[in-house]
Amino acid sequence: MAADTVTDVFEDLRPVLTGVAYRMLGRVADAEDVVQEAWLRWSAGERTDVLDPRGYLVRITTRLAIDRLRQIRSRREAYVGPWLPEPIATDFGDTVPDTAERAVLAESVTLAVLVVLEALSPLERAVFVLREAFGFPYGEIAATLDRSEAAVRQLAGRARRHVEERKPRYDVDPAQCRYLTERFMAAASGGDLDALLALLAPDVRLVGDSGGKAKAPLRVMGSADKVGRFLFAVAQQPIQEMGFRFVEINGAPALLVLSAGKPDSVFQLEVLDGRVQCVYIIRNPDKLVSLASL
Repeated sequence: MAADTVTDVFEDLRPVLTGVAYRMLGRVADAEDVVQEAWLRWSAGERTDVLDPRGYLVRITTRLAIDRLRQIRSRREAYVGPWLPEPIATDFGDTVPDTAERAVLAESVTLAVLVVLEALSPLERAVFVLREAFGFPYGEIAATLDRSEAAVRQLAGRARRHVEERKPRYDVDPAQCRYLTERFMAAASGGDLDALLALLAPDVRLVGDSGGKAKAPLRVMGSADKVGRFLFAVAQQPIQEMGFRFVEINGAPALLVLSAGKPDSVFQLEVLDGRVQCVYIIRNPDKLVSLASL
């Protein structure tokens, strides 16, 4: 295989490999490191017997991601406050023309689903990502993980049940989510506490991720009154040269808050039946680096 062909094949598959690695690890830098290692192995390895480059590279990437996930578990356990995945801008563009496939890819990368995946074992997570997000056949997943197909089917069933039992219910209509986000921010920034409280479900939760490096709740907050008053107070605090930008983050509308032109925080809502069920706030500056170019 010629050098230019080797590079072209890998670059064509990079979005898939990055997608697998990010869903496995929940962090952009870790995913990029894994994909870079996969490239080094691909470019330096013997490829004469590789009949399916996509399967071969997904296999390498998945195994590297499993190893990395096992290494970083202790890092997650020592994390200060609630942990959320690193937010990424998602725009599948023309790469995913099929509406059903686009919906599956978008759901598999949501903050809510990625948080649930944290409770799976590395093998369960790999099977779930490859099967549910990317539609790989059980036989290919078995070869990737060096397990029997029967064992992979068992892992898939267990992972699917776990995710379905714990995944929050929410509306996936982007237009409705954006509309409610706009009303939400207007009420908070406009000082209308009653209007803000009216948008919140009685048992709404707020999950703030700062990693101890910015101001955010160190525990999950619950109840409309507590969440509403907290957000109301936050909205009244001045932020240097504050700006707002609506973006698509992890497959859903979100609000990117800028301070002096740099990402300060990401707000995203889970919505069901016209009410806010959960508010995600990501303020850890390390997790906002990749959004600086938006």
